[in-house]
Amino acid sequence: MPDYIIGTMIIILSKEISAHDKKLVYSLLKDSGYTVREQTLCGDTLISASGKGLAMHELEILPGVERVAQTSKPYELASRETRADDTIVSVGPVKIGGARIVVIAGPCAVESREQIAEVAERVRDSGAVILRGGAFKPRTSPYAFQGLGMKGLEYMKQAGEALGMPIVTEVVSPELATEMKDLTDMFQIGARNMQNFELLKRVGALRKPVLLKRGASATIEEWLLSAEYLLASGTNDVILCERGIRTFETFTRNTLDISAIPVVKGLSHLPVIVDPSHALGIRAYVHAAALSAIAVGADGLTVEVHCNPDKAFSDGPQSLYPDQFEKLMRDIEALAPVTGKELQRLPPPNAKKVSEISFSSAWTAAFSLITEKIAFSGRSGAFAERALINAFGEDADRLPVSSFSGVFDAVLDGRAAFGMVPVENSLTGSVHENYDLFLRYPDVVMTGEIKLRIVHCLMANEGADLSSIKTVRSHAQGFAQCRDFLDKHAEWYLEIHPTTTDAVLSIVKDGSKNAAAIASEAAANAHGLVILKAGIENNLQNYTRFAIIARKQEGKQLIPAVSGPKKPNKASLVFSVKDEPGALISCLGSLSGEGINMTKLESRPILGSPWSYMFYVDLAIPEDEALFNKALDALKKQAVKLQILGVYRAAA
Repeated sequence: MPDYIIGTMIIILSKEISAHDKKLVYSLLKDSGYTVREQTLCGDTLISASGKGLAMHELEILPGVERVAQTSKPYELASRETRADDTIVSVGPVKIGGARIVVIAGPCAVESREQIAEVAERVRDSGAVILRGGAFKPRTSPYAFQGLGMKGLEYMKQAGEALGMPIVTEVVSPELATEMKDLTDMFQIGARNMQNFELLKRVGALRKPVLLKRGASATIEEWLLSAEYLLASGTNDVILCERGIRTFETFTRNTLDISAIPVVKGLSHLPVIVDPSHALGIRAYVHAAALSAIAVGADGLTVEVHCNPDKAFSDGPQSLYPDQFEKLMRDIEALAPVTGKELQRLPPPNAKKVSEISFSSAWTAAFSLITEKIAFSGRSGAFAERALINAFGEDADRLPVSSFSGVFDAVLDGRAAFGMVPVENSLTGSVHENYDLFLRYPDVVMTGEIKLRIVHCLMANEGADLSSIKTVRSHAQGFAQCRDFLDKHAEWYLEIHPTTTDAVLSIVKDGSKNAAAIASEAAANAHGLVILKAGIENNLQNYTRFAIIARKQEGKQLIPAVSGPKKPNKASLVFSVKDEPGALISCLGSLSGEGINMTKLESRPILGSPWSYMFYVDLAIPEDEALFNKALDALKKQAVKLQILGVYRAAA
């Protein structure tokens, strides 16, 4: 029997298809009674066709047709059946989706030029990357504050531009959409308008990013069908926002459907964020709900913040005070590594290119804007690559090299603007090789750090199992971090490789079913290996601290003039001491005398000088920078040699 298509199908056209061949495809579909709609998604031309009667091979053999797929979902453009990879939506310099957690913040409504400017500055200082605020407010009561209209939108646009923040605001009618287009970076479709289909079609046709909130009584399928309206009308950039649904519960404004987040992320490739402010309606509960959303996989949050919530024109009881929002941002930053993500940050206002950024403030730059290469040791799927993606974004131009020293070389000779190297693991301690490399490369310094949760997997070629394994390959750190598991298999021979991905590639190359590798799940997926056992590290609390390195720029001040939560607050240095009693105590006294907190102290032998040692120290930089500088001056007088490895912002 022919493979007849009944329902909806997707025809993906070749990028080289001729106008004649494209017309032929359309003619066959329309002559067969199909309803046809064209959409461009990530550079590919897709034809969505609904009907019945054609066999798949009748379409697949047509010139210019790359692939034909039938979808069981009525929201085919939003479905993972159409696109397996996550969509990443760009809103100005901000990317929503993928390895970043994005926080949108601002008041419920724009009340005045001064109010929105003040809130914008406070939320940006705390780490928000997009400014929210309502200029047009659809309210249940006709007597409630309805917003300042276009004047309010102009105030918000001015506040966003002054701070380098894109803005998002709600559009409430098709007529206003065109008028608002040039004043907002992203449209918001509110819960009340989720099924205002004429509005969805008009906004989608403007081809700008859209934040689509779930209706208070909408099912997940209805929500995704609304997204389908936007995608079918022209925009490729839709972000879904869960903001609570109406249930019988009365203790909160709505009921946050936390389960919707993983469900929707399984059904759709679109990014999903959460609005805990509208979901709960009570400020005291927003913090816990926000962290819960991040924990289950949300790509970000939109949070209401007001400098004086008790006098807010709209939704004051659910709006956070700026200090509460700052605490929430700190907690999100601490939680992010557990989810395998990193908190998105913006560059300083009016920041320019990498060459103009001081090495010690590079961590405060918007790494997602950097176009130069970033070096890491290993190949696709390496833990260092994941750390790189979390810090710099999925679009970062990566330079894989074969060794840790190769990363330093690439940074030093200019092939890479930054490098990513592991320096410490929570189970096995310091990566001494890299600490020693800082001594060999004094012109390379730490510009920042990032913590990554490390989950090790045992992987092998298809057909292998635990009983067939005789040899296991990995980096020495991989073996050390999985020692408890390996001790249960004493019969296995352990073979050390330069990186975990080198071990993976060796398995792929020889095709043996008797050899396995220890590496990341991403490495197994990237190279087609089967995971025999996941989570084999000694302890679930297994984190690696990676240093972001760059070439030292001469003439830059040690601590740049950066204020607020992005200010560098950590220094790493190494020193040696005189061969006399009390020498180390005198050096440490130089630090404690000025109240400098030492967070790490470790000794390492000096190569070529038996029984002589260098001391590696991490210091917390106090709010009063003068104390830190004074302590360094005192340490220089006591130490034989002092080298500052970097001044940067500590990871959470």
